[in-house]
Amino acid sequence: MHGIALNLEGKVALITGGSRGIGAETVRLFTAAGARVVFNYRQAQTRAEALSAECGGTERCCAVQQDLDSPAAGQALVEAAVAAFGRLDVLVANHGIWPPQEAPIARMTGEQWRRTMAVNLDAVFGLVRAAVAQLERQAQSAAPAPGGLTGHIVLISSTAGQRGEAFHADYAASKGALISLTKSLSSELAPQGIRVNCVAPGWVGTEMAAPAVNDPVLGPRIAATIPVGRVATPREIAGPVLFLCTPLAGSISGEVLNVNGGSVLVG
Repeated sequence: MHGIALNLEGKVALITGGSRGIGAETVRLFTAAGARVVFNYRQAQTRAEALSAECGGTERCCAVQQDLDSPAAGQALVEAAVAAFGRLDVLVANHGIWPPQEAPIARMTGEQWRRTMAVNLDAVFGLVRAAVAQLERQAQSAAPAPGGLTGHIVLISSTAGQRGEAFHADYAASKGALISLTKSLSSELAPQGIRVNCVAPGWVGTEMAAPAVNDPVLGPRIAATIPVGRVATPREIAGPVLFLCTPLAGSISGEVLNVNGGSVLVG
C-alpha cells in the first residue's frame, strides 16, 4: 500500500511567531512537507537562526526579524516573505500575546488592552490584507490550480475566544475576533479559491503557558478540566494546521477546529 503524503512541494508559507512553541513546530512540519517557509521572530535571533538551519537553511526556511504590533507591520512581513521566495501560498497567523497577570476589568489598563489588540488583532488584519492581495495577483497570472485552490489562511484562536476567560478579557476578546474574522473571510474569499480556517487550541505546553501549567497548584487544576487528562503538545496543534493547508482539506472553509482535548465542551 502507498501512504498518503501531506505534500506542500512548491508552496511558500508565512508562519508568524515561528521561533518557538506552536509556531516552531509548524515551521518544522511545513518544511518537512516540502514547503519553503518564512517565519518571523521579535527578539530570539539565535533561536530563530538555529531553527532556520535545522529546517534546511535560508534557501528553504527564512527567519525575519519583525515585531507584529500594527497593520503596517503585518504588511511588511508579507512583503518580506514574497521578496524571499517570490510568491505566497499559505499564511498561518500564529503569533500572539497573553498577559499572564490576572487583570480584573475594572482595573485593566488601557495600555494593556491596546497592546493586546495591536498584536493579536491589528497585525493579523495587516497580514491578511496583504496576503490576500498577493494571492489575488498570483491567481490573475497563473493557470487555475487543481480543485480551484488559490491559497490557504489559518488563524490561530483559542478556547478563550469561544467561551471567554475571566481576568483576561483582552486576550479572549482578541481571539474571539479572530473567529469572527475567519467566518467573514471564508464567505468572502472561498469563491476565489482561498480557504480560510481557524485552529483553536486550549492549554498547550509552550513557554507562554509554562508558568500556569507548571504551577504545583494551578497545573493539576488545569489538567483536571481537560477530558484527555493533559495539555497538548505544540506538534499536536501544528499537525492540524498543516492538514488544513493541503488539498485533502480543500472543502473545509470557515471552520473552527478545536484542538483542546475536549475541554471546550466541558468548561
